[in-house]
Parts: sequence; structure tokens; C-alpha cells
Amino acid sequence: MNLERIDISYARSILPQSETKARISIVGLGYVGAVSTACLSSLGHSVIGVDIDPEKVDKIGRGLSPIHEKDLGSYLFQGVSAGLVNTTTDLVSAVRETDVTFISVGTPTAEDGGCDDSYIRQAARKMAQGLRQKSEFHVFAMRCSIPPGTTLGVLTPIIERLSGKKAGRDFGICFNPEFLREGVAIDDFHKPPKTVIGATDLRTAQVMARIYAPVDPDPIITTIEAAEMVKYVDNVWHAAKVCFANEIGRLCKPLGVDSHEVMDIFTQDTKLNLSPYYLKPGFAFGGSCLPKEVRAVTHMAQKAGIDVPMIANLDRSNKAQIKQALSMVKATGAKRIGILGLAFKPGTDDLRESPALELMADLQSEGLEVLAHDQAISSETAIGGQLAYVRHGSPGLRNLAETLPDLLRDDLDDVTQHAELLIVCHADADYRAAIRQSRKPVVDLVRLFPEAPVGLEVDGIGW
Repeated sequence: MNLERIDISYARSILPQSETKARISIVGLGYVGAVSTACLSSLGHSVIGVDIDPEKVDKIGRGLSPIHEKDLGSYLFQGVSAGLVNTTTDLVSAVRETDVTFISVGTPTAEDGGCDDSYIRQAARKMAQGLRQKSEFHVFAMRCSIPPGTTLGVLTPIIERLSGKKAGRDFGICFNPEFLREGVAIDDFHKPPKTVIGATDLRTAQVMARIYAPVDPDPIITTIEAAEMVKYVDNVWHAAKVCFANEIGRLCKPLGVDSHEVMDIFTQDTKLNLSPYYLKPGFAFGGSCLPKEVRAVTHMAQKAGIDVPMIANLDRSNKAQIKQALSMVKATGAKRIGILGLAFKPGTDDLRESPALELMADLQSEGLEVLAHDQAISSETAIGGQLAYVRHGSPGLRNLAETLPDLLRDDLDDVTQHAELLIVCHADADYRAAIRQSRKPVVDLVRLFPEAPVGLEVDGIGW
């Protein structure tokens, strides 16, 4: 059957219903896995979180958040207290003891710029062992960002070969992309922009639809390949919006035009210009999704012999925004620079491919002294795992890995008092107040002030 043409109400009508909550195992307890564990348990599901990192397993097993994410700790604590959240390093037993396995392992950038699927292959081998030891129908739901064809071309053959079972008959395969923004991931889970389920059989589609029914009663059912591609398309579009707005800002400033006023008018057209989200001139995009998925889509196009000049140049445009910030700082002549906000966005401690780190590395290469502060990151924050994840994609984090703890200051005043110039990378109320008090000149990458306060020297990157 052609799943993209099947209404989910039809699937519900022809398949038996069950009031029993699915038992769920989640492989990979990073951002997506940890949030999914917490939120699915809040819907009444028994959840087993699985990871090879014993520290993550221990923390989540005790109801503690392993990352900085709003409300995640309280959700995990409630799940553990209710007996709904357990953790283990034993993926084989987790599959054996559950009905559905969500796969949220890392898919970092490979050396050639494509997608590294080695963690998927490792997990598939263990999941196949667990499946082989049970007779019940089991659903495997991929959630990682992967090129179309990976779920059916990489994951499925390994499970079939090592379990001796057949997809669609003995177990279900689907791709269920997540659309969680770091910093507001809990809210995004409960109020999703859309729920996409790519499946090859109706039974699997219904199992997944029933799980999401409390937060989205009308999911989009489609093919696995379409669901895989949607995840990339969404993130590449977000990356395109960031670059587009930044280029508008760079163009408007020398013309004496307020780029934010221009974009405020532009984004009022929600019928043709879509969402205003991301469409504000500011700093470069970063994080665990947009940079690597721009590279992955570019890599796919190259392999297919397809010319995609805009997508292929998004990274170039992004680097131009970092270069612009560097030029603005050098033009001031300041030698001691304070950076306010290090993570790729506020409300998270995720340093993966943060443009602030690339800027810091560039500033140091120019012989400038750099200090930094972040509301969610301290000198004790472990970055080893993040560094390993972006070893092929983040020169800034690689260059700063050893010295970053020495550059971080837990006290905001230490940075504002010592620096000659402040660079603002996060729109934060405390930073706004500290800048007003310090009276230091500012390179503003986020438009911290709609209008620069009287007597304060503020230079915006695109306004």
C-alpha cells in the first residue's frame, strides 16, 4: 500500500485497538533521547533509556538531567519516582523487554562531509540480538538525521540478517523525525509543529500514531524515504533562513536601512513568506543539526551530480558572517575581548559547532586576549563528548578544546570588568543589564537593544 495516501483514521479503523501503553526503549540519551525519555514517561509509558555512556545512564536513572534543558530534570525525576523510567547499558535486554525502540544515536559528519552511520550500525547489531530472543512484534523507530534510504538500506538489512526475521511481518520499521528545538524541547514535544511517521506497514504506523495521540491526534503518515528527507529539508531551510536574513542585514547597513524593520515587514506575510522563526539578521547558525545537515545535503547532491548552488554556499555565507564579526572587532582596536554567550543558542549548554567558538578561535589567532561567559556553561562543563561528535566539522571547538576552561568565567562581572570590548552572542537580560552598567563598547550579534542606549557604543552586525 502507498502509505502517504492513507488517512490515519482508516488505519485505526481496520486494526485492533489497545488501551495498553507501549513499553518503549530509547537508544542514545543525548538531547533527543533524554527529552524523549522524559516526555514519553510523562504520557504514561514505561521507558528504558539505553546508552553506552555509564554517566548518562546513571544520571537519568536517578532522575537527573545530563544536560541543560528547561524542565528536563523535573520531568525525569517524576518519571523515575513513578517507576516509569529506567536506564541500562544493555541494549539487547532493553529491546527484549519493550515493544518499541526509538533510535536516537548520533549521526555526525563523516570525514568526506557525508553522514557517519557507524553508531546506527552498532545499535542495529545489538537490537537484532534482542529481537531474535522474542516472539512478539517489535517496532524500531529511527529518529536520527540520515540520508534517504538509510533506514531501509542500512538499519533494516542488519536487523533482518542477524535476527532471522522479516521486516513488515515479524517487526516494524519506521522513520519518525523529531522537531525539537534545544532550550524549549519539552514544550515542542507536547505542542509539536507536526508529527511525521514514515512506515512500510499499517501496523507500525498505528503503533506509532497511538503513542503520539495525546499530543497530536492527526499525524502525517508517509513513506520512510519521504520522512527521512523531510528532516533534512526542514533543517536546511532553517539554515537558509538564517543566511538569508544575515545577507539582508549586511546589505542594509551600508545603505542606512534598518534591516530589522525591513525583516519585520517581510515576515508579516505569513501566507507567502512562511514563519518568521530564524528570519532575523544576527549571528551565524550553529548547533548539532543545521551545519552537518547542510554538509550532508551538499554531499548527497555532489554524489548525484546535481548542482545546488544556494545550499552549497550556505556554509560560505555562514562563515562570511563570522568573518564580518571578526572585522568589526578588529576595527575597534581593542585587545581584550569579552564574549557573552558561548553555546550555539541561549538556554542550552550545547557547544557543537557554535559560531561563537569559531569567532573566539579567530580572535585568538589575531593575538587578542579572549574571556567568555555563558549562563549555562561553566569551567567545569565537560566537552569531550561534543568534541568527538564534531571532529570533522568544528575547527573552533577543536582549537579551543584544551584552553576553553581557562577562558570561561563563572562570574559575569569578571568578563565585563576585564574586557575592553564586549561581544554579545545571546540575547539575555543579565547581559543587557551588565552592559548598561559596564558602559563598555559592544559588538552586538543578536540585537540586544532595539535602540542603542544613550551614551553606549553599540555596533550591530547587520543593523
